[in-house]
Amino acid sequence: MTTALTSFLEASVRTATPLALAALGELVVERAGVINIGLEGIVLGGAFGALLGAGSNNLALGFAAGCAAGVAVAALFGVFAVAMHADQIITGTAVNLLVLGLTGALYRGLYGATGAALTIPTTGAVSLPVLSRIPVLGPTFFDQPPPTYIVYLVAPALWWWLYRTHAGLAIRAIGERLEAVRVLGVNVPRWRCVTILIGGALGGVAGATLVLSQSGTFAEGMSAGRGFIAIAIVVLGRWRPMGVLIASLLFGAASALQYLFQAMGWSVPYQLFLALPYVLTLLALAGFAGRRVEAPAALGRAG
Repeated sequence: MTTALTSFLEASVRTATPLALAALGELVVERAGVINIGLEGIVLGGAFGALLGAGSNNLALGFAAGCAAGVAVAALFGVFAVAMHADQIITGTAVNLLVLGLTGALYRGLYGATGAALTIPTTGAVSLPVLSRIPVLGPTFFDQPPPTYIVYLVAPALWWWLYRTHAGLAIRAIGERLEAVRVLGVNVPRWRCVTILIGGALGGVAGATLVLSQSGTFAEGMSAGRGFIAIAIVVLGRWRPMGVLIASLLFGAASALQYLFQAMGWSVPYQLFLALPYVLTLLALAGFAGRRVEAPAALGRAG
């Protein structure tokens, strides 16, 4: 039973990692009053960028390329949503459709019929000395692929930046009191663009994690709704970094339940577990878990 529980917890953290990366990036964006529905396209773009970057078996280059691809997609969203004051929801939806079609066309054009059998190296788990030997918690949190450790660093760093710096105060003020910060002379478009690019970088790394730390391959549309789930995680986490981490683990655990039940010998249709994260997404977006905490007041409003 202990082995099954440890495997379940380990799988939960591993599955939660790309969700947490994408959600932490979206958290910063939404704190500045922008809702980036294009996060799904950012994750998918990051996955495809990682595939191209790691083509020579260079995993570091793959992660860098995934990050750059995410930033590029986010910049495209920013041009229309911030610079041109286009509707954020419509712009994000258009970005998603564009990236889905573009990555699919490029994938088939570059890899053709052999693309389905394409495999690339993955990072594998990296055990931290001493910490990984702690019973249950060690393998769960400290015997994971490198992107998981990035999450451990990014979450507190974002908390410190948002709540302990003047830049973080400006970003939170933009999301809450848009007219007031304009009067004070804060450059709203600049800060919104900064947050969108940060969200793109983290979303791109999330996509790269899917390819280089989990699946070892690329498939058309492999983001599979993770960008939308990440947006729901921000809601469930109440727009706070630590809350986002906990919500990510909840979604990761919902996906990993199938591994626990399989280890226990329970015969349950796997489709049920595939549906669980999306059910949680609907509940979160409906406000089921966070009705007392309101979203940033200026969320979705043009700057």
